[in-house]
Amino acid sequence: MESILSLRSLSKNYENVIALNKVDLEIPKGIIFGLLGPNGAGKTSMIRIITRITMPDSGEIKYLFNKSSSDEMEQIGYLPEERGLYPDMKIREQLMFFAQIKGLSSKEANKSINQWFDTFNIQDWANRKAQELSKGMQQLVQFISCMIHDPEIIILDEPFSGLDPINSNRIKQEIYKLKERGKSIIFSTHRMEQVEEMCDEIALINKGNIILKGKLQDIKHRFKKDIFELKFHGEFPSEHLKGFDIVEQKPGYAQIKCQEKFSYSALLRTLSDFVEIYSFQELFPSLNEIFIDQVSLTTEEPIDGAAK
Repeated sequence: MESILSLRSLSKNYENVIALNKVDLEIPKGIIFGLLGPNGAGKTSMIRIITRITMPDSGEIKYLFNKSSSDEMEQIGYLPEERGLYPDMKIREQLMFFAQIKGLSSKEANKSINQWFDTFNIQDWANRKAQELSKGMQQLVQFISCMIHDPEIIILDEPFSGLDPINSNRIKQEIYKLKERGKSIIFSTHRMEQVEEMCDEIALINKGNIILKGKLQDIKHRFKKDIFELKFHGEFPSEHLKGFDIVEQKPGYAQIKCQEKFSYSALLRTLSDFVEIYSFQELFPSLNEIFIDQVSLTTEEPIDGAAK
């Protein structure tokens, strides 16, 4: 798959802290890419370098945009986790300001602002000041400011922070539409369930190193444990399951692990001789489980719970 962003041997140090350690990463075009890691892992350092807020100590970045521009940063939209609105400034004025910074004319900016106001049905917010809006409403405005110039690369750092379920879903649907239009989205979050739902590929960073990367489904297959879930009617045939370990078993339900030389088809054949099977499926680890396991391998202290 063609890349839109290529990081080569990217390094960044802050005094005695290694934020990024010769990171190599390809971000494919037209997908939602999850950037994951615990606090202090290097995610923010990487994003700040991609957006040229800071510069790397060594290494290089290549932007492979579809259209040429004198300023590559005009083709990047960045939604930071921190609020970036001016509290005393009216919403339309702020969006006009952000749009013109990104190279839009007044006419182009007004057209884009009106389209986004219509998309979210918030026309009546135009003359309100940011300080008059709730945290969730401000997040919605910041999302618009990130998209106002129709960027090629969209970087979203905790985009659903402070949003109620309705507005979270509205932004989620817009992200899917952006992907359908061929936009490339980098999604940084600690919410593993959102990553599993939305992302095509991920990279897991810890202590400045990429410790896991690839297509989400490939990663889940890589870390599967050959455990199968069975729902059935009848007497569970424990004594006949040679070559299989029972992980969990209760009336009508069991989890069974295949030993190395046995297969799920052999398990299914054995079970079907004794019970009526309602469902039979392989269980894959959640991304949260994979995250904790992999980060724990590179962290001295155990990781408790999901990324923060």
